[in-house]
Amino acid sequence: MSFVFQNIANKSGLCSVDEFGVVNYKTRFIALMSILLMLSFVLLFGYITYHAEMGVAGATISDFSDAIWLMVMASTTIGFGDHYPVTTLGRTMVTLMFIFGVGIIGGLGALIAAKIFGFSDTNVKNRELRKQNAEIYQKLLTLEQLLLKDK
Repeated sequence: MSFVFQNIANKSGLCSVDEFGVVNYKTRFIALMSILLMLSFVLLFGYITYHAEMGVAGATISDFSDAIWLMVMASTTIGFGDHYPVTTLGRTMVTLMFIFGVGIIGGLGALIAAKIFGFSDTNVKNRELRKQNAEIYQKLLTLEQLLLKDK
């Protein structure tokens, strides 16, 4: 599965490889993949929950839209309580949606904050500093060789 995303990213120009060989994905690609992943989880877990809750006594999920609503509320940690699972499978799906949803939404929030406030990856800065240091060191060696020739 990751090969498919990596192949799409490479062919569509949504990522670039820097001079150090590090793949840097563009923000819009990461955001798009996160949203698609979130939508997939909501639909898949909602579908499973709907079928698990269908026809069970005391179930508050009567149709597919109720299950989708439940998954959205679980992923955003709001959980109004108007719809809730009564089966073990339904509860498992809500638990998984909570875990994945918080992670994905948190990741999107971090991505947006990084773009707005200009946070940068310290690894990128370190690679740039190492490159600058190597260039300075080469210039220093060149100067030393010139000075030794003149003596």
